[in-house]
Amino acid sequence: MKTLKKIIAATLALCMLLCFAGCGEKDDNKLIMGTNATFPPYEFVDDNGEIAGIDAEIAQAIADKLDMELEINDMEFESLITACAGGSVDMVLAGMTVSDERKESVNFSESYATGVQVIIVKEDSEIATVDDLDGKTIGTQTGTTGDIYCTDDYGQDFVKQYASGALAVEALKNGQVDCVVIDNEPAKNFVKANEGLKILDTEYVTEDYAIAIAKDNDELLKKVNDALAELKADGTIDKIINKYIPAE
Repeated sequence: MKTLKKIIAATLALCMLLCFAGCGEKDDNKLIMGTNATFPPYEFVDDNGEIAGIDAEIAQAIADKLDMELEINDMEFESLITACAGGSVDMVLAGMTVSDERKESVNFSESYATGVQVIIVKEDSEIATVDDLDGKTIGTQTGTTGDIYCTDDYGQDFVKQYASGALAVEALKNGQVDCVVIDNEPAKNFVKANEGLKILDTEYVTEDYAIAIAKDNDELLKKVNDALAELKADGTIDKIINKYIPAE
């Protein structure tokens, strides 16, 4: 009888283990996007508490093409590549540009939009062009290309990193940094929302945005690129971008 009880107990334990293991398996019909929703108009939290913006809508359009359910996970920008490489998210859309450093960890899709890194300063700033940044303290969002470029160009001692562009802009207003280097579109939003700031006419750098996908997921990379090609061809990508960035 004791042996039978042990067998029954062991069988139940095994069933529970298999059940929990099954519950932890990834849903093959779910497409998980990682982002950092502090980068309007590419990604932001709307009045309903939902993540909205260019990247969210492009990701939804891709998911629809692939007949998959989209799930968006909001996390720190500097954690996105690690999350993608480790498989906790399937892809990253976060106003992210291709760089040699990032390509060591993930693959990138074809580009779907162009970004321009610009410089925000106070209206009375003595900084007039990129050439005036030597010796100045530059605010950036941690892990962004603006952060990488500025650290490479001017050294860590002259760059202060912040968790979001909004915090970097707040530091500029408070006099903790002399300028902020960030993408042009969120820069326009920040300047519009904060009196006394302006964007310099000279660009810092121009770059292409793409979707990061784990290196071992060639199948998803092909599917995403095929979907992007169709969405570009039928005008969907342009329609989404123009919705948030009207042609001037």
